Amino acid sequence: MSGTDQLAVDTIRVLAIEAVEKAKSGHPGLPLGAAPMAHVLWSRHLRFDPADPGWPDRDRFILSAGHGSMLLYALLHLAGYDLPLDELKAFRQWGSRTPGHPENVLTPGVEVTTGPLGQGLTNAVGMAVAEAFLAATFDRPGHGVIDHRIYALVSDGDLMEGVASEAASLAGHLALGKLIALYDDNHISIEGSTELAFSEDVAQRFAAYGWHVLRVDDGNDLDLIDRAIDRAKEITDRPSLIMVRTHIGYGSPNKQDTAEAHGSPLGADEVRLTEQALGWPYDEPFFVPPAVREFWAGVAEKGAAARAEWQARMAAYADAHPDAAADLDRALAGRLPTGWAAALPTFEPSDGPVATRVASGRALNAAATLIPTLIGGSADLAPSNNTLLMGGPEGGWGDFEPGSPGGRNLHFGVREHAMGGVLNGMALHGGVFPYGGTFLVFSDYMRPSIRLAALSHAPVVYVFTHDSVGLGEDGPTHQPIEHLAALRAIPRLWVIRPSDANETSVAWLAALERRDGPTALVLTRQNLPVLDRTKLARELGLLRGGYVLAEAEAGPDAVRVVLIATGSEVQVALAARDTLEADGVATRVVALPCWELFEAQSETYREEVLPTGTVRVAVEAAASFGWCRWVGDKGAVVGIDRFGASAPGGKALAGLGITSEHVVEEARRLLADTEAV
Repeated sequence: MSGTDQLAVDTIRVLAIEAVEKAKSGHPGLPLGAAPMAHVLWSRHLRFDPADPGWPDRDRFILSAGHGSMLLYALLHLAGYDLPLDELKAFRQWGSRTPGHPENVLTPGVEVTTGPLGQGLTNAVGMAVAEAFLAATFDRPGHGVIDHRIYALVSDGDLMEGVASEAASLAGHLALGKLIALYDDNHISIEGSTELAFSEDVAQRFAAYGWHVLRVDDGNDLDLIDRAIDRAKEITDRPSLIMVRTHIGYGSPNKQDTAEAHGSPLGADEVRLTEQALGWPYDEPFFVPPAVREFWAGVAEKGAAARAEWQARMAAYADAHPDAAADLDRALAGRLPTGWAAALPTFEPSDGPVATRVASGRALNAAATLIPTLIGGSADLAPSNNTLLMGGPEGGWGDFEPGSPGGRNLHFGVREHAMGGVLNGMALHGGVFPYGGTFLVFSDYMRPSIRLAALSHAPVVYVFTHDSVGLGEDGPTHQPIEHLAALRAIPRLWVIRPSDANETSVAWLAALERRDGPTALVLTRQNLPVLDRTKLARELGLLRGGYVLAEAEAGPDAVRVVLIATGSEVQVALAARDTLEADGVATRVVALPCWELFEAQSETYREEVLPTGTVRVAVEAAASFGWCRWVGDKGAVVGIDRFGASAPGGKALAGLGITSEHVVEEARRLLADTEAV
């Protein structure tokens, strides 16, 4: 180990603890302990070019232990990314690019948003899936253009989380040999020693998952760490876990190896004592020694050379395989093939009733014929979710499994939470269009991953089927009630509940065209009539979130009642409209499949669809929470604010009041109240 190496390690440590101290907030312990392994990885192994943070064949580094964010920010600054020293000084402050936990949309070089423990490792699994799939799909003999590794730095807390266990199990099964996790094994969590709650043999657990496991007993020995990473890189038939024994708060005379070092500033006196213990000779705060600047400039030069070499390989690949190169360029840029939407199916009323989950499956498979990097699956529910891709050569696009990483059907097993995090990693890796399915009620199991997808602007598509008590006999445990409201509460998540097969095709159009966030498609188990669009408005109205599906017979100026519905309840609203119109009440039906898209429309458009002064009644087989936004203070909601019941779907809906008669009753009550005033 050179003196410059040690100085560079200590520079990371000092920048981290000084930033935390200046902010009076943060986590100094992890950077102090993990700086040596991070330095070795970044300076000797990680392929990156700070001049091009989005270089597609770069290695990925994920700080799964996101609370140690100053470790990553110090590395990014030293490595030459666009993260000036002033940003480190503004750690955790309003408007800075150095938030308390890393956010990929704020900071150049941050690959994924981390902080909730276990998520980063799970994202890394998704990135490794994407890398393996793209290599299998696009590499040609003599022309390997996708060849990079995924590294994650994980903590004791990460490995306690259930989502990490789910993901590690899946990664071992899939034999993801490009995935290497470095475990900051410091034996401390917030409450104290990990022995309070975590006494398992982690090495044996990961070996049982199918991982290659190595140990480094001294987390300060750079050469031992270097050799361990070299060995892990040689293992290509399974992921690797490198257990590095470290000391939280290393160098702090009074806080090393204590929980106090985890999540609170050391204090000004302890910072000074720690710097003295490390042999740090500089008094100027946030000082980077010139030798360290020079060292990292050399690392950046190597990264630039690696990127130039890849560009040369890409040029040769394009010469030899121009069509494949064009497809790869488009995939890496996140662009869809021109005219792809023309492949989406259309449906006629004469086709008979169609469950929207079935229509979704047809739309998905049609899209897959033109989008070669559309890949996904289900949490062991693919036949029910209709998420299997069944086209391609000889009737199938194959399964993504060990030995066949070019397969487009991912089998996540009964691992909803890991599925969500893996999909995020795939989307943020780039090059693929990922989707995943389960029952709507089980969105609860993956909600943290969905929230992070929205925060990360990850373009993931969720296929949530069995969307209401209409699923029937499985009963309250499987009948979603509050789930639509819960999903709609997540900022940046589009929740689309189409009313028939044609709206479902358009929902897929909206979801796949979206590149700045996730979309949830909420679909029925039960069959629904295909709406007669010669008499009703066209399904493209879905792209505006809400639209007038059926106008009052007397025209828009005569409207007295507006019935608003989503999904299967649009049929209920249409039947109620017929009754009210027969009674001489001018009634409009508004389909509102996506609140978020409707909210994004102009106020003028929203007023045209939901005019002020009309009586409004919403109907949805779910919790009424949130509907007041659209019906107003004097409107009514026909919903379900209790758990469901085990019964045939139609009986359950009727027994819980989701009927046209109930909607008519509410409309008449509101009209009477209005007239009384």
